Amino acid sequence: MTPEVSVVLPCYRSARLAVESVYRLDAFFREIGMSAETIVVDDGGGDFAAQPWEAALNARLLRLPSNRGKGAAVAAGMRATTGSVCVFTDVDLPYDLELIPVIVGYIRDYGFHVVIGDRTLPDSVYLNDLSLQRRLASELFSQFVGRLVTGGFFDTQCGLKGMRGDIAHELFRLQRLERFSFDVELMYLALKHKLDIKRIPVQLRNNETSTVRLLRDASQAVVDVFRIKWYQLRGKYASELLDSTVRTDYRRVFESTKPNARSLTAAEPDHIGAREVLTE
Repeated sequence: MTPEVSVVLPCYRSARLAVESVYRLDAFFREIGMSAETIVVDDGGGDFAAQPWEAALNARLLRLPSNRGKGAAVAAGMRATTGSVCVFTDVDLPYDLELIPVIVGYIRDYGFHVVIGDRTLPDSVYLNDLSLQRRLASELFSQFVGRLVTGGFFDTQCGLKGMRGDIAHELFRLQRLERFSFDVELMYLALKHKLDIKRIPVQLRNNETSTVRLLRDASQAVVDVFRIKWYQLRGKYASELLDSTVRTDYRRVFESTKPNARSLTAAEPDHIGAREVLTE
């Protein structure tokens, strides 16, 4: 059976944390009665045992032959998912697990294509002990990306994102950036193809695995933003599948509401013609 949700955990030399997280996720999904699979992607760390967990936990380990970056690890995992909804987060599970069924609900029940955690929303709870340097670098990067890529509307770097299974496979087929800026590219692709995106507040409880190096990653991120624009100009991000999905989803909802629309406008014939013209 298709799992309700697939969870992808990229990791690098964090085998112990990965094993603990697989067991935590398994216990959580059993408790709430949700079918799930977990995919751990070892980004060339090589520190896993041959069988790090029991097969009964419905977990898989993918091994990349060399260290390529978080974006490459996430992409490998997301392309291997089989769930109706696909979520990726950090290997130490820094956000409340209760947010995963929230993501599933927004996608399954409300029709969103993509759901992302956003640390700027009023109900978000974030660590207060981040260094001033780290806070400043994060704010500057967000402003830079916001003005050039996302219109200042999204927190691109939050490490919790989910999407419908078919959407996930196509987005990560198009993905080209493999390191720090892959989240920016992902949001750019979602916005470019006019996918329906829902932001949710997040509660960050721990952060044990951050490997961000400010100077190197900040300078690379600036280069990557311009690479995104270059890929776009060269047509590398074209996707008829995503574009047709948006059209099909809209048409399905539109058709499902037509009987109600007719009953509501039966006494207003002058308005019907205008609506027919607008929707042709």
